[in-house]
Amino acid sequence: MLKITDFTKKFDNKVAVDNLSLHIQPGEIYGFIGHNGAGKTTTLKACCGIMKFDQGEILIDGKSVKNEPVECKKNIAYIPDNPDLYEFMTGYQFLNFIADIFRVDEKLRNQRIEKYAEEFELTKDLSQLISGYSHGMKQKLAIIAAWLHEPKLIIMDEPFVGLDPKASHILKEMMKELCERGGAIFFSTHVLEVAEKLCDKVAIIKQGRLIRSGTMESVKGDTSLEEVFLELEGESC
Repeated sequence: MLKITDFTKKFDNKVAVDNLSLHIQPGEIYGFIGHNGAGKTTTLKACCGIMKFDQGEILIDGKSVKNEPVECKKNIAYIPDNPDLYEFMTGYQFLNFIADIFRVDEKLRNQRIEKYAEEFELTKDLSQLISGYSHGMKQKLAIIAAWLHEPKLIIMDEPFVGLDPKASHILKEMMKELCERGGAIFFSTHVLEVAEKLCDKVAIIKQGRLIRSGTMESVKGDTSLEEVFLELEGESC
Protein backbone atom coordinates (compact mmCIF):
# COMPACT_ATOMS: atom_id res chain seq x y z
CA MET A 1 0.00 0.00 0.00
CA LEU A 2 2.77 2.43 0.99
CA LYS A 3 6.38 1.67 0.14
CA ILE A 4 9.11 4.07 1.20
CA THR A 5 12.55 3.22 -0.21
CA ASP A 6 15.81 5.00 0.69
CA PHE A 7 13.92 8.24 1.43
CA THR A 8 16.22 11.18 2.18
CA LYS A 9 15.23 14.79 2.79
CA LYS A 10 17.63 17.67 3.38
CA PHE A 11 17.04 21.26 4.46
CA ASP A 12 20.03 23.29 3.28
CA ASN A 13 22.99 21.28 4.64
CA LYS A 14 21.02 19.46 7.32
CA VAL A 15 19.75 15.93 6.74
CA ALA A 16 16.23 15.77 8.22
CA VAL A 17 15.53 12.16 7.20
CA ASP A 18 18.35 9.81 6.22
CA ASN A 19 17.82 6.80 3.95
CA LEU A 20 14.50 5.68 5.43
CA SER A 21 12.78 2.55 4.13
CA LEU A 22 9.38 1.27 5.32
CA HIS A 23 6.63 -0.88 3.83
CA ILE A 24 3.02 -0.57 5.03
CA GLN A 25 0.83 -3.41 3.80
CA PRO A 26 -2.95 -3.38 3.22
CA GLY A 27 -4.79 -4.07 6.47
CA GLU A 28 -2.03 -2.66 8.70
CA ILE A 29 -2.13 0.09 11.29
CA TYR A 30 1.46 1.31 11.34
CA GLY A 31 2.69 3.60 14.11
CA PHE A 32 5.53 6.07 13.62
CA ILE A 33 7.19 7.37 16.78
CA GLY A 34 10.14 9.53 17.71
CA HIS A 35 11.11 12.66 19.61
CA ASN A 36 10.19 16.16 18.40
CA GLY A 37 12.29 16.99 15.35
CA ALA A 38 13.10 13.36 14.58
CA GLY A 39 11.71 13.60 11.03
CA LYS A 40 8.21 12.17 11.44
CA THR A 41 6.23 15.09 10.01
CA THR A 42 8.74 15.54 7.17
CA THR A 43 8.26 11.89 6.19
CA LEU A 44 4.47 12.04 6.38
CA LYS A 45 4.32 15.21 4.25
CA ALA A 46 6.59 13.63 1.64
CA CYS A 47 4.32 10.57 1.50
CA CYS A 48 1.39 12.86 0.72
CA GLY A 49 3.21 14.74 -2.03
CA ILE A 50 3.21 17.95 0.01
CA MET A 51 7.00 18.06 0.40
CA LYS A 52 9.59 17.31 -2.27
CA PHE A 53 12.52 15.10 -1.35
CA ASP A 54 16.11 14.63 -2.44
CA GLN A 55 16.59 10.90 -2.81
CA GLY A 56 14.64 7.68 -2.80
CA GLU A 57 11.16 6.69 -3.88
CA ILE A 58 7.70 6.62 -2.32
CA LEU A 59 5.01 4.44 -3.87
CA ILE A 60 1.32 4.45 -3.01
CA ASP A 61 -0.55 1.42 -4.32
CA GLY A 62 2.32 0.92 -6.77
CA LYS A 63 2.29 4.51 -8.09
CA SER A 64 5.11 7.01 -7.62
CA VAL A 65 4.41 10.09 -5.52
CA LYS A 66 7.00 11.93 -7.63
CA ASN A 67 5.78 10.88 -11.06
CA GLU A 68 2.04 10.34 -10.52
CA PRO A 69 1.10 12.71 -7.70
CA VAL A 70 -2.55 13.19 -8.68
CA GLU A 71 -3.20 9.46 -9.01
CA CYS A 72 -1.60 8.90 -5.61
CA LYS A 73 -3.63 11.64 -3.94
CA LYS A 74 -6.87 10.09 -5.19
CA ASN A 75 -6.18 7.10 -2.95
CA ILE A 76 -5.07 8.85 0.24
CA ALA A 77 -6.16 11.27 2.92
CA TYR A 78 -3.91 13.32 5.18
CA ILE A 79 -4.67 14.77 8.60
CA PRO A 80 -1.95 17.17 9.84
CA ASP A 81 -1.18 17.73 13.49
CA ASN A 82 -2.90 21.12 13.38
CA PRO A 83 -5.72 21.08 10.80
CA ASP A 84 -5.66 24.34 8.83
CA LEU A 85 -9.25 24.47 7.58
CA TYR A 86 -11.10 27.14 5.58
CA GLU A 87 -12.56 29.12 8.46
CA PHE A 88 -14.82 31.23 6.23
CA MET A 89 -16.80 28.07 5.43
CA THR A 90 -19.35 26.26 7.53
CA GLY A 91 -18.68 22.64 8.46
CA TYR A 92 -21.17 21.47 5.81
CA GLN A 93 -19.60 23.65 3.13
CA PHE A 94 -16.13 22.34 3.91
CA LEU A 95 -17.20 18.68 3.83
CA ASN A 96 -19.05 19.16 0.55
CA PHE A 97 -16.04 20.96 -0.88
CA ILE A 98 -13.82 17.97 -0.02
CA ALA A 99 -16.43 15.56 -1.38
CA ASP A 100 -16.53 17.54 -4.65
CA ILE A 101 -12.74 17.32 -5.00
CA PHE A 102 -12.86 13.53 -4.67
CA ARG A 103 -16.07 13.26 -6.74
CA VAL A 104 -18.10 11.52 -4.06
CA ASP A 105 -21.70 11.33 -5.26
CA GLU A 106 -24.36 13.22 -3.36
CA LYS A 107 -26.12 10.23 -1.81
CA LEU A 108 -22.93 8.64 -0.50
CA ARG A 109 -21.49 11.87 0.87
CA ASN A 110 -24.71 12.71 2.70
CA GLN A 111 -24.82 9.24 4.24
CA ARG A 112 -21.21 9.46 5.41
CA ILE A 113 -21.48 13.02 6.70
CA GLU A 114 -24.61 12.13 8.65
CA LYS A 115 -23.03 8.96 10.08
CA TYR A 116 -19.72 10.42 11.19
CA ALA A 117 -21.11 13.77 12.36
CA GLU A 118 -23.58 11.94 14.59
CA GLU A 119 -20.83 9.69 16.01
CA PHE A 120 -18.61 12.69 16.79
CA GLU A 121 -21.58 14.71 18.11
CA LEU A 122 -20.89 17.42 15.55
CA THR A 123 -24.18 17.47 13.65
CA LYS A 124 -25.57 20.64 15.21
CA ASP A 125 -22.28 22.47 14.63
CA LEU A 126 -21.95 21.76 10.91
CA SER A 127 -24.06 24.78 9.98
CA GLN A 128 -21.72 27.08 11.94
CA LEU A 129 -18.60 28.79 10.61
CA ILE A 130 -15.39 26.84 11.22
CA SER A 131 -13.86 30.01 12.65
CA GLY A 132 -15.99 29.42 15.75
CA TYR A 133 -14.83 25.81 16.22
CA SER A 134 -12.56 24.68 19.04
CA HIS A 135 -9.37 22.75 18.20
CA GLY A 136 -11.13 19.49 19.05
CA MET A 137 -14.05 20.29 16.76
CA LYS A 138 -11.68 21.14 13.90
CA GLN A 139 -9.90 17.85 14.48
CA LYS A 140 -13.19 15.95 14.29
CA LEU A 141 -14.14 17.79 11.09
CA ALA A 142 -10.77 16.96 9.52
CA ILE A 143 -11.26 13.29 10.41
CA ILE A 144 -14.71 13.20 8.82
CA ALA A 145 -13.32 14.89 5.70
CA ALA A 146 -10.53 12.32 5.48
CA TRP A 147 -12.97 9.40 5.55
CA LEU A 148 -15.44 10.85 3.04
CA HIS A 149 -13.98 9.26 -0.11
CA GLU A 150 -13.01 6.00 1.65
CA PRO A 151 -9.29 6.25 0.77
CA LYS A 152 -7.05 3.21 0.59
CA LEU A 153 -4.45 4.89 2.81
CA ILE A 154 -4.87 7.44 5.58
CA ILE A 155 -1.81 9.30 6.86
CA MET A 156 -2.16 11.15 10.17
CA ASP A 157 0.16 13.31 12.24
CA GLU A 158 -0.70 13.15 15.97
CA PRO A 159 -4.41 12.51 15.29
CA PHE A 160 -5.42 12.06 18.94
CA VAL A 161 -4.24 15.49 20.11
CA GLY A 162 -7.24 17.60 21.10
CA LEU A 163 -9.74 14.75 21.02
CA ASP A 164 -11.79 13.87 24.08
CA PRO A 165 -11.81 10.21 25.24
CA LYS A 166 -15.04 9.37 23.40
CA ALA A 167 -13.82 10.87 20.13
CA SER A 168 -10.49 9.07 20.51
CA HIS A 169 -12.33 5.76 20.90
CA ILE A 170 -14.44 6.47 17.81
CA LEU A 171 -11.33 7.27 15.76
CA LYS A 172 -9.64 4.04 16.85
CA GLU A 173 -12.70 2.04 15.75
CA MET A 174 -12.77 3.88 12.41
CA MET A 175 -9.10 3.05 11.88
CA LYS A 176 -9.70 -0.63 12.60
CA GLU A 177 -12.73 -0.76 10.29
CA LEU A 178 -10.84 0.85 7.41
CA CYS A 179 -8.05 -1.70 7.75
CA GLU A 180 -10.53 -4.57 7.95
CA ARG A 181 -11.76 -3.43 4.53
CA GLY A 182 -8.23 -3.67 3.13
CA GLY A 183 -7.08 -0.11 3.74
CA ALA A 184 -4.00 0.99 5.69
CA ILE A 185 -3.12 3.58 8.32
CA PHE A 186 0.25 5.29 8.82
CA PHE A 187 0.30 7.70 11.73
CA SER A 188 2.64 9.41 14.15
CA THR A 189 1.91 9.69 17.85
CA HIS A 190 3.54 10.54 21.16
CA VAL A 191 0.88 8.55 23.02
CA LEU A 192 2.83 5.30 23.25
CA GLU A 193 0.12 3.44 25.18
CA VAL A 194 -2.27 4.03 22.28
CA ALA A 195 0.31 2.90 19.73
CA GLU A 196 1.07 -0.26 21.69
CA LYS A 197 -2.58 -1.31 21.88
CA LEU A 198 -3.65 -0.19 18.41
CA CYS A 199 -0.78 -0.80 15.99
CA ASP A 200 0.11 -3.97 14.11
CA LYS A 201 3.57 -2.60 13.39
CA VAL A 202 5.68 0.31 14.59
CA ALA A 203 8.75 2.23 13.47
CA ILE A 204 10.99 4.28 15.75
CA ILE A 205 12.96 7.14 14.21
CA LYS A 206 15.75 9.13 15.85
CA GLN A 207 17.58 12.11 14.36
CA GLY A 208 16.20 11.23 10.95
CA ARG A 209 17.29 7.60 11.03
CA LEU A 210 15.19 4.48 11.46
CA ILE A 211 16.46 2.67 14.54
CA ARG A 212 13.83 -0.02 15.07
CA SER A 213 10.82 -1.35 13.11
CA GLY A 214 8.66 -4.44 12.86
CA THR A 215 5.63 -6.02 14.44
CA MET A 216 4.65 -4.58 17.80
CA GLU A 217 5.56 -7.88 19.48
CA SER A 218 9.03 -8.02 17.91
CA VAL A 219 9.82 -4.40 18.74
CA LYS A 220 8.73 -4.36 22.37
CA GLY A 221 9.33 -7.98 23.30
CA ASP A 222 8.44 -8.71 26.92
CA THR A 223 8.61 -5.06 27.96
CA SER A 224 6.48 -2.02 27.04
CA LEU A 225 6.82 0.21 23.99
CA GLU A 226 7.52 3.14 26.30
CA GLU A 227 10.46 1.34 27.91
CA VAL A 228 11.88 0.35 24.52
CA PHE A 229 11.51 3.90 23.22
CA LEU A 230 13.20 5.46 26.24
CA GLU A 231 16.03 2.94 26.06
CA LEU A 232 16.64 3.61 22.36
CA GLU A 233 16.40 7.36 22.88
CA GLY A 234 19.18 7.11 25.45
CA GLU A 235 21.55 5.39 23.03
CA SER A 236 23.89 7.36 20.81
CA CYS A 237 22.75 7.49 17.22
